[in-house]
Amino acid sequence: MQKVINGALLRKMIVGGASLLEQNKKLVDSLNVFPVPDGDTGTNMFLTMKSAVNEVNNCMNNNLDSLCEAFAKGALRGARGNSGVITSQIIKGFCSVLKTVTEINTKTFAKAIQEGANVAYKAVTKPKEGTILTVIRVMAESAVDAAKRNATFENFFKIVLEKGEDILQQTPEMLPVLKKAGVVDAGGRGLIVIFTGFYKVLLGEELDFVFDDAPVQVTAEDVVPDLNNIPEIEFGYCTEFMIINMHKKTTEADIDKLREKLMQIGDSVLCIGDLLLVKVHVHTNQPNVALGYALELGELFNLKIENMREQNRELKRKAQQQVDLKEHGMVAVAPGKGIADLFKDLYVDQMIEGGQTMNPSAADIASAADKIPAKNVFVFPNNKNIILAAEQAKGLTTKNLRVIPSKSVPEGISAALAFNPEGTVEENEEAMIASLQNVKSGSVTYAVRSTHVDGFDLSVGEIIGLDDKAILSKGTLVGPTTEALIEKLITDSAVNITLFYGEDIKEEEAISLQEKLAAKYPDCEVTAIYGGQPVYYYIISIE
Repeated sequence: MQKVINGALLRKMIVGGASLLEQNKKLVDSLNVFPVPDGDTGTNMFLTMKSAVNEVNNCMNNNLDSLCEAFAKGALRGARGNSGVITSQIIKGFCSVLKTVTEINTKTFAKAIQEGANVAYKAVTKPKEGTILTVIRVMAESAVDAAKRNATFENFFKIVLEKGEDILQQTPEMLPVLKKAGVVDAGGRGLIVIFTGFYKVLLGEELDFVFDDAPVQVTAEDVVPDLNNIPEIEFGYCTEFMIINMHKKTTEADIDKLREKLMQIGDSVLCIGDLLLVKVHVHTNQPNVALGYALELGELFNLKIENMREQNRELKRKAQQQVDLKEHGMVAVAPGKGIADLFKDLYVDQMIEGGQTMNPSAADIASAADKIPAKNVFVFPNNKNIILAAEQAKGLTTKNLRVIPSKSVPEGISAALAFNPEGTVEENEEAMIASLQNVKSGSVTYAVRSTHVDGFDLSVGEIIGLDDKAILSKGTLVGPTTEALIEKLITDSAVNITLFYGEDIKEEEAISLQEKLAAKYPDCEVTAIYGGQPVYYYIISIE
């Protein structure tokens, strides 16, 4: 049982906390709901810890004084965003206690956590409950109580982490924005991750634990606020920098005065550090003034200014899309411009260029679906080789993707014609799939090699006509081969023949063939439409 922690073990714990946070930073990022540029909480906290670890690794001895000084210095230098700066202040307070002893027991560790909470609260000009501050405060309170009853760190950490997790789960009740989003506080989760890393190193366990906030059901990326509830940005520029190499006349009092000046020109002010290094974070409309104030103290380093109004506009754009969200949308794979235009006329929202010789990926299909402001999206692959990719796209989008297994452009058109905007998802899916049986498809292209297939001896370049299963005709000329194919496809019940002519067929050729077929099949309506598809001279639809 572990009753004391020495410098060597603390070093390992620091590395362990950073390592576990690295594994879980994307989860923590996904929990962030605040519309500010420094909103990647997990990434910011990890970069803060990474900087701290780098400084600790440069510390050549395990003396607690030196180790804690390196830990605090590295965290402050690497602090990113609000979450990173607050984390650095927790570490600063934590280290201010631990560096005074030669070995750490549970009571000292509890005192260190308590001081970490105190310093963090003081660093924030307007502390808000329901955040990382609440989590560290409650953990500190439970640590003091646990240390009175537990001399071993195993039980001590177990209690502190349980209390931390309990209060973390209550954060949505403290901040309405968290409750609306269905998430816990991101910074609080990041803090729990770091302390869990400490604990696992202490126990000698592997650092392969991935936190699961799945019961929450939703991440920040899925959360779109009500358009009417998005406030205007009062202070437009998120401004961060460090002040180093202080002027000889600069004093600690000047740092306090700087904080007061920044509060007069902005909010979210963090101004922390000492005469060696000051870290500043402020939201302001006058970043130039903030920088001018800082230059009165020393030199600027690691300067970053981001436009928060632009992110606010993006948030409003997404909210407007949510307002305009319709029930159903459609995506079609189209092998040519003319075919794409036809699908557009049929109210298909997104077309993906592709076909037999250029199959789109699952990511292409998911991306097209994501562009449609609709809850449900029907996908027409229009080629048997694309159906699987369309099915895989379901796992790459948050849309309710329904794949209609169209194996050809005519089948896709038939499915689009069956769409009823007033129908349910299930009703439309059923009608679209049923419509695929109402059309026969064929295509005319050329042989790319000499072979014997489907009873035909083929030579390179010979014209071939085929349905979705086999070659049905061949010849040396496109027109006669197309006529022969239609003879094989047509039935007595057919009433429509449509020729989609490709990029290698002239309009007059297509019209000539249309007239021949109209004379040959007087009971059918024969239409020639520009498809613009490559490789295939004609795509044929018979209904």
